[in-house]
Amino acid sequence: MTAYLDHAATTPMLPDALAAMTEQLGVVGNASSLHRTGRAARRVIEESRERIARAVGARPSEVVFTSGGTESDNLALKGTYRARREADPGRVRLVVGATEHHAVLDSVEYLVAHEGATVTWVEPTPDGLVEPAAVRAAIEHDPDTVALVSVMWANNEVGVVQDVAAVAEAAHEHGSIPTHTDAVQAVGHVPVDFTASGVDLMTITGHKLGGPIGVGALVARRDARLLPLTHGGGQERRMRSGTLDTPAIAGLAVAVEESVATIPTEAPRVAALRDELITRARAIEPDIRVGGRWDVGDTTGRLPGNAHLIVPGCDGDSLLYLLDAAGIACSTGSACQAGVPRPSHVLLAMGVPESDARGALRLTLGHTSTHADVEAFLAALPAAIDRARRARVATAS
Repeated sequence: MTAYLDHAATTPMLPDALAAMTEQLGVVGNASSLHRTGRAARRVIEESRERIARAVGARPSEVVFTSGGTESDNLALKGTYRARREADPGRVRLVVGATEHHAVLDSVEYLVAHEGATVTWVEPTPDGLVEPAAVRAAIEHDPDTVALVSVMWANNEVGVVQDVAAVAEAAHEHGSIPTHTDAVQAVGHVPVDFTASGVDLMTITGHKLGGPIGVGALVARRDARLLPLTHGGGQERRMRSGTLDTPAIAGLAVAVEESVATIPTEAPRVAALRDELITRARAIEPDIRVGGRWDVGDTTGRLPGNAHLIVPGCDGDSLLYLLDAAGIACSTGSACQAGVPRPSHVLLAMGVPESDARGALRLTLGHTSTHADVEAFLAALPAAIDRARRARVATAS
C-alpha cells in the first residue's frame, strides 16, 4: 500500500495505546471479581474511566463502556425511546438529522417498524449543516410527542461539524427533551466537551482516534433514563451488562487522552494536508466539487482530516478500485456501507443529484498521514478519473 487515506473508517493504533493494551493482555482478572486480581482489573477500568471523562469534559460516572459506536448508538436511541415511552406513552416521536450514520438511522427505522415510533427527519443545508433552527421547528411542531433528538457531532462522510450545543439548547427548551449526539468522528479530532455541550448522551469509539477496534463508550448524564438492551450481570450502571474488556478499555483511555491532548498541533497539521489534497485535486480536474462546507485552514467547521470530493462523470466504486490498484486506500463513504451499490444518503439529503453522488470519494487523513500520501494520491488521480469515465460511458452505451 502506497497511501492509506481511510482514517475515518479506522485509524492505526497510537503506539502508547497499543502498549497499554498489550500490557493488560498478559494480566488475568475479571473486573467484577472481588479477589486481588479482580480488584486490579477494576482499578484499571476505573482509572481509564477517569481519564476518558477528563478528556471529554464528563464525570467518570457518566462513562458507560460498550463494544463501540454501533452499540452505543443503539443503546442511546432504543434505550431512551423505550424508557421515555414507558414513562409517557405519548412520547413516540424521534427528531433526527437526515445525514446520520446508519447505526442511528437503522435504529430509528427499527423503532418505527417494530415499536410504534414516528420520526421527523431534519434535512441539512446544501453544505451539510443540520441547522439548530430547523431542529427547533421540528420539535415545536408537537413537543409533547418528542422522545429524543439525535444529531451527530461531525459527519462521517463529508466532515461537517454541527452546532450540537445549540441543538441541545433547543431540545431543552421543551421540558428537557433528551439529546443524543454521535461523536465518533469528532472526539480526538475537534474540541469536544460533553458537559458544556448540554447534550444528554454522547457516543464515542476507539478505532477512529487511535484506540482498539471493539471498544467504545456511551457518555450518559447521571439523570439519563435508559432501558438496557442486554441483561446479565448489571455492569455499567445496569445500562449495559457484560464482562468488561480490560485491555481494550486501557488502550481506549490512552488513545482518547492522547488524541485530545494533541488536537492543538495535530489538527492544523492534518488540515494543511487536507487543503493541499483538495486544492491540487481541483487543479488537476476543475470540475471536482467538495462535499460539505470547506474553507482553507478550517479546523472547527469541518473535520481537519476530511477531504470529500465529488467527481462528475465517474462512479465512485470505479475510482475506488482503480486507486486501490495504484496503492491508494480510500472510500466512497461510510465503511459500514461498503459494497452496497447505492449513492450516499448524506449527499442525496444535501441535494446532490444522484448521478453526481455516485461519483463521490472520501479521503481521510490521520496521525500517520504525510505529504507523501497526498503526493501518491495526486499522482494516481488523473489516470483513475480517465479510466473511470471511460468505464461509465462504456456501461451506459
